[in-house]
Amino acid sequence: MSTLALAACGGDAESGGGEEASGGLTPIRVGAIPIVDVAPLYLGIEQGIFEDAGLDVEPFLAQGGAAIVPAVVNGEAQFGFSNITSLLQAESRGVPLGLVAAGPGATGNREDDFAAVIVPADSPIQGAADLAGTRVAINSINNISDTVVRESVRQAGGDPSGIEFVEIPFPDMAAAVSEGQVDAAFAVEPSATVGESLGLRAVASPYTETDDDLTVAGYFTSDQYAAENPDVVRKFAEAMVKAQEYAQANPDQVREVLGSYTQISPEIAQQLTLPTFQTEINRESVERLLELGEQDGIIEGDVELDNIFVQLD
Repeated sequence: MSTLALAACGGDAESGGGEEASGGLTPIRVGAIPIVDVAPLYLGIEQGIFEDAGLDVEPFLAQGGAAIVPAVVNGEAQFGFSNITSLLQAESRGVPLGLVAAGPGATGNREDDFAAVIVPADSPIQGAADLAGTRVAINSINNISDTVVRESVRQAGGDPSGIEFVEIPFPDMAAAVSEGQVDAAFAVEPSATVGESLGLRAVASPYTETDDDLTVAGYFTSDQYAAENPDVVRKFAEAMVKAQEYAQANPDQVREVLGSYTQISPEIAQQLTLPTFQTEINRESVERLLELGEQDGIIEGDVELDNIFVQLD
């Protein structure tokens, strides 16, 4: 999702978000990705949480920031979902975006996180340190995935400088590892569970190994929309907290709702590890991702961390 930096600025930020729909609800469009992480958004719609907040939410799915970010910045959508590193990169390049609500977080369980490095059963790789000098699949080069994999290797006493990262979409990772295209893959759910169902094994949990309470991603809006529609932003942020709380308390409903917006089979949905659905952004973990991103050279330029967060008075 490094395409954040390519998003054009401008546009009518009130388009579609400042008028009332039938029933007195304010219509908003929210860009999301068809992965487990955004289940609370869909549960919030299903359970009437957004409606109770006076919002008529229309989600649209995209593979990443290439579609979501320009839509938000230009006012075609009011909110979007992004990993934290992408937003830090955006801030470093002057793209006017800010976080308004937390998304998924690490589980804190190094033996059972919702993202893992997977390798063939007979691989000599036994842990993160053994990834040094190998080919590792990630979904997006120079982003949160290679940042946390490098940190996992460093913490295990290895040298990540020789790792060759290969960009492969999450759904294709298990096959790429099984067929020997890469030595390992950093896969998030459901790809991690799909891999294990094919006989691959997990050797590292980079999210949790970077921070037990890592905020991996969140929901953002444009600075312009936040300034012109503070009440709508506040309502969305408060509703997302309730939706995240509901998802955390109702894992069975999370697994069930996945079928409404993803291609995840019911069998895999029952097996996969769910993230923690956070209700607060862990600022210390955001600072950690900024530090690591600067260290690894994927975040350049000055970043004023306060600009990452939309202030809700």
